[in-house]
Order: sequence, then structure tokens, then C-alpha cells
Amino acid sequence: MDFEKLTELIIELEVDDIADAVKEALNKDGKDPFEVLNALTKGMDEVGRRYEEKEYYLTELVLAGETMKEAFAILKPALATADTSSQKNKIILATVKGDNHDIGKNILGSLLLSAGFELHDLGMDVDAEIIVNKVKETGAKIIALSTLLTMTVEEIKVVHETLQAAGLRDKVKIIVGGAPLNMDLAKKLGADDFANDAVDGVKHIKNLAGI
Repeated sequence: MDFEKLTELIIELEVDDIADAVKEALNKDGKDPFEVLNALTKGMDEVGRRYEEKEYYLTELVLAGETMKEAFAILKPALATADTSSQKNKIILATVKGDNHDIGKNILGSLLLSAGFELHDLGMDVDAEIIVNKVKETGAKIIALSTLLTMTVEEIKVVHETLQAAGLRDKVKIIVGGAPLNMDLAKKLGADDFANDAVDGVKHIKNLAGI
């Protein structure tokens, strides 16, 4: 299994074949897990490019995220064994309290995994206190919040204020995304940054992380 094949499987959205291909690369061919990750990342980068150029649309982006998730499930144990670094950038993902939408968050999570972030995905309908407790537990410096509902955007402010009350607000950056939001509203709610979509989000998050 060569690296180009792994890259191609991501680009072609081969969700049913990627897990076996990663297993073959790791076990049969003895590939370095970080080189395998690099090959997968190249595929996700190309998916992102095609999305930005409108060659791929949301459906393809969702499938790419699922394909990457399947690959990472196989790859993660090998990465954990090989990784001696504790300097990986940690990020917390959550859909705010009252919102049960997670497609955008899940796509972002897959892209961030492929970019080498240590991901702590809290899921949907997440209370601000849970987010703050996860910051305390992990030491994460970035929180990415998602909402698709106008009625739940104020929960971003609740997270901001809960972090302030815990004395943690100046230690983390908050980036937000979702249909009701824009940069001006994000700033008014206490966030540091806003992203239009998952692909844009990775760029902004890398910037916040100093990458």
C-alpha cells in the first residue's frame, strides 16, 4: 500500500475501503503511522481545495469527514504508541446548549484530526460548565463552538462569561461558527474569531494556535 493510494482513497471518498487500506499500510507494509497520517492529510487538503473551488459540496465534505474518521479509528492507537510529544495542540469542540446539530462540528473535527490536533469533542447540546471543566482537565487553549439556531447564539456568551468566572477566559481562544453568526456578532458574544465553514475554520484555528 503506497502513500499515494491512501491519499486517493480520501479524495475519492472511499469510506468502505479506507480502514483496510490503513491496516495494510501499518501492519503488512510497516509504514510509519505519522507518514500514513501525512498521506491522509494530503487527501483532506485536496478535498478542502475542491470544496473551496466548488468542485465538491457539503455532501462530499461530510463523506470525506466520515472517511477520515474511519481511517483515524485504525490509525489512532499507532499514533499514540509512536508519539512521544506532549506539545500537540489541544482543542475542545462542542455544539452549544440547546442545539442538537452536529454535521459542521463533525466535519471540522475530522479536518482538525488530519491536521494533527488533539481533539476533545463534547458533542451536542453542551452546557457551559462542561466546557469549562474540560478546559481545566485538558489545558486546551482553543474552544470551537457551533450553533445553527438563532435562539441558541446567546449560549456563546454564557460560555464566555463562565470562563471569566472561572478565571480562565484569558487563557483560551474561542472560535465560533454556524448559520446565524458573523464576525461582528461573534465578537459581541465574547468570541475571539468566526469561521464561515469547516474548511475556513481549520485555517483560523491554525492561526489561533500559531501554526
